[in-house]
Amino acid sequence: MFNRAVSRLSRKRPPSEINDSEGHPSSSHQTLKGTSKWATSLESLLEDPEGVKRFREFLKKEFSEENVLFWLACEEFKKTQGKKQMQEKAKEIYMTFLSSKASSQVNVEGQSRLNETILETPHPLMFQKLQDQIFNLMKYDSYSRFLKSDIFLNHKKSEEQEENSTEAQTAAKRASRIYNT
Repeated sequence: MFNRAVSRLSRKRPPSEINDSEGHPSSSHQTLKGTSKWATSLESLLEDPEGVKRFREFLKKEFSEENVLFWLACEEFKKTQGKKQMQEKAKEIYMTFLSSKASSQVNVEGQSRLNETILETPHPLMFQKLQDQIFNLMKYDSYSRFLKSDIFLNHKKSEEQEENSTEAQTAAKRASRIYNT
């Protein structure tokens, strides 16, 4: 249990690659769905496309959507094959999020900023330190507010209503089968 927690905190791998102590994909939250799963961790939220959509919606209202967009861009960058494509994507990430003239500049510590010359020799983990900073900023700041936000609470409420409606329909079908036999 402790090892799993440490591996989650390390953030050296994307959430989809986190494994339990035996090397199997972590299954502790696989039975949870939607808002229940999102509430377990930021990692779980970022693994769910609907969760990312709702989190982006929330961050947009907080004027910090660039954080999750940068994090997602870095995740995609790690999967990039070929030096030319990697150079193009690295430059795109730099110009969009890290340059002093960036349209969606992220707030990273000054000493962590990349020099534009590093874009000449890109590698899959070149943005890792910055991505980790942004992840921690979201985890310890935005994520907790998201869980208390109207966006999250309203989505949770609609999920619960849908679940209750489905349960009521199932119970009615069972009852009709019992009484009609």
